[in-house]
Amino acid sequence: MALFRYSGRNGLGALINGELEADSENAVANHLLGNQIIPLDIAPVKPGADWLKFIRNNFTGRTARLIDLIFFTRQMYSLLRAGVPILDALQGLKESTPSVTLAKVIGEIRDSLDAGSDLSSALRRHPDIFPALYVNIAEIGEASGTLAESFLRLVAYLEQEHDTRSRIRSATRYPKLVLMVIAIAVFVINLFVIPAFSKLFANFHAQLPLPTRILMAVSNFTVSYWYLIIFAVIAIIFAVRHYVNTPQGRLWWDRSKLKVPVIGNIIYRASLGRFAYALAICLKTGVPWSKSMMVVSQAVDNEHLSRKVRTMREGVERGETIALTAAATGLFPPLVLQMIQVGEQTGNIDQQLSEVAQYYEREVDYQLKQLSTSIEPLLLVIVGAIVLVLALGIFMPMWGLASAALGHH
Repeated sequence: MALFRYSGRNGLGALINGELEADSENAVANHLLGNQIIPLDIAPVKPGADWLKFIRNNFTGRTARLIDLIFFTRQMYSLLRAGVPILDALQGLKESTPSVTLAKVIGEIRDSLDAGSDLSSALRRHPDIFPALYVNIAEIGEASGTLAESFLRLVAYLEQEHDTRSRIRSATRYPKLVLMVIAIAVFVINLFVIPAFSKLFANFHAQLPLPTRILMAVSNFTVSYWYLIIFAVIAIIFAVRHYVNTPQGRLWWDRSKLKVPVIGNIIYRASLGRFAYALAICLKTGVPWSKSMMVVSQAVDNEHLSRKVRTMREGVERGETIALTAAATGLFPPLVLQMIQVGEQTGNIDQQLSEVAQYYEREVDYQLKQLSTSIEPLLLVIVGAIVLVLALGIFMPMWGLASAALGHH
């Protein structure tokens, strides 16, 4: 199929412009006529004809930002609640969304609905934009005639997700910045500072201590092969990213994140809160239990925890209770297990899961507030270690040479 750009007029005489993938110009014309649009001009889009669009589509990312998806979902809720037809709502959002990627996807969804597809099937064709949980909740709302309410629940879920991610990013920004500055400082010291001291020490023709010789050797290597060091760092970053995109690498990365001191525990609790909140929304919406667990296993955004959730699903399908399967995973503390058990016994498991999500939200919020206090000692140890190495490698030889010179005089 090729991409065609078209222009035409609708029944009211308004000018309509757009793009459509089709086998031929005739197919595009038939599509337009079927939608009461008189085609005026149809032309194939030549590759490379629109360089600005090419750059936007290929270098600004293939997935829309979470904030753009929240905007789309909230606007869909407002428009559908106001009685606006879904095709008109999608057309309006396509023109108003600030995301180029999302605008293109919205246009494709509208074209799919025009062709007779249902909304959930159209959303399912874009898994990079709309996760499985999003699609399944929209599907239930579409089937039950409560699509607007489904979008409202999705807004609540996405805003909760955005808030959690924003708080984690904000809390980890300081330690990331400090570590980056330390790395740059060490590189600059090796490249410029230590060579100046090396020339000074060479004039004395004295036997230097082992720490000093090691520092000078590292500095000489940095000066001679700094470009190789930069290339190696970039290559390692790309290699790790490639490995993380494989199933084995993703599992290793997600499991390793949970073992990072201080931060790993925050990620762990945030993922469990995401699990509880997503499962509560699925059950409230009416998504079947088995499908809910499969959908939520993808929503936790951690392959290690996702496998644990799939284990829970298998246990429930065998007839075990939710509390029992949750206890078997070893993921939840006794208090949370007790809350799940109470919800199962009283028949309001979705409400109890919402309270579990709130419990983890409070835990994450508290730990994020304590993050700086917890990480500062570690950063001080790193800075102190660097200062100690410099003191042993540079200042002690200088003191020794100065003492020797004073003794000689």
